[in-house]
Amino acid sequence: MVNAGQATAPGGRVRISTRREGEQVLVVVRDTGAGMSEETKRRLFEPFFTTKAPGVGMGLGLSVAYGIVRAHGGHIEVESELGKGTVFTLALPRVAPVARV
Repeated sequence: MVNAGQATAPGGRVRISTRREGEQVLVVVRDTGAGMSEETKRRLFEPFFTTKAPGVGMGLGLSVAYGIVRAHGGHIEVESELGKGTVFTLALPRVAPVARV
């Protein structure tokens, strides 16, 4: 969310949606920001990789998010085009509700 907001110019949009597909729950974050180059997309989840100026970010947020999603049996897909924005889709396995006692 923070990255999407920082990549999007004033007046741009960040949209979040959720849906269930089969046994997965999808969380989609879509922005109208600057988009990413192919090189940036290749390195996106590396710890300490950042395209931000010194002092603005440490390059850990997406690496940590990736680890959490993977640890829960999910995955993250990224679509991005320079000048057109980015879409992150987080897919997590659906689990049965816990019964209240």
